[in-house]
Amino acid sequence: MKKVVFFCTAAVLALSLLSCNNDPKNEASASETELQDNKDLALGDAAENTSSYLYVTAPSGLSLREYGNLQSERLARMPYGTRVEVIEAETQPTMTVGGIKGGMHHIAYNHKKGFAFNGYLSRYFPPEPGISAEGYALELQALFPEVGYVESTGGSVSKPSNTVTLTLPGARWHEAFFAAQQLYDFPEEFAFPGMKGKDTETIDDTLPKEGTWTSQLQVTRADNTLQKITYVYTSATFNWNVEIKKDGNAMVLSKTEIIK
Repeated sequence: MKKVVFFCTAAVLALSLLSCNNDPKNEASASETELQDNKDLALGDAAENTSSYLYVTAPSGLSLREYGNLQSERLARMPYGTRVEVIEAETQPTMTVGGIKGGMHHIAYNHKKGFAFNGYLSRYFPPEPGISAEGYALELQALFPEVGYVESTGGSVSKPSNTVTLTLPGARWHEAFFAAQQLYDFPEEFAFPGMKGKDTETIDDTLPKEGTWTSQLQVTRADNTLQKITYVYTSATFNWNVEIKKDGNAMVLSKTEIIK
């Protein structure tokens, strides 16, 4: 009789354990734990994880939304430079925001899952405030050896010039524009000009610094496709020219400074 009771008790315990393991709530908890473990691993060494990670490039931050549209509830505000994990990428452009075509990626951020506009997400982490173009290039090259950086001098003895050039393979126009704006310190009031518009367009700085002679964005297009974006700054002491253009599959960002 004792043996029968023992076997019955063991059977009940086994069924109970099996039932717990099949509970959807437990599966969800395990998935959340696994996701967090993988995320922590990726933060330690991205090369050891096959997940896709992108960085927020919008200077004012980017919204994480509940669903894949811009009208759904905002779950969080992801700051500039935040790294997010891509769960599922939207490969087709479904909307235009600020002159940028894109779609809503399904992503994970800070223990939340939601959707974010991929026009403000980049595989290249954006420049931190105050970093030089050379310093930024060196940081990028640690992960992307194909990134290029060149510095050259020229001009005359009385008006020497210095040019720094950063090359970002695979980058898009708006990614290059945001990076150049941070690196070369031209006014944030200049928004990305977008593909569509006049073949030649000049946008003046409406709030120039004291002592400024010229501060303007010059945009060149052909058939509603950007050809070149140039920021021009002149004063009594020096001139700046920041040029953004496409070369093959790479974006080239250069700044030339001439001391008067």
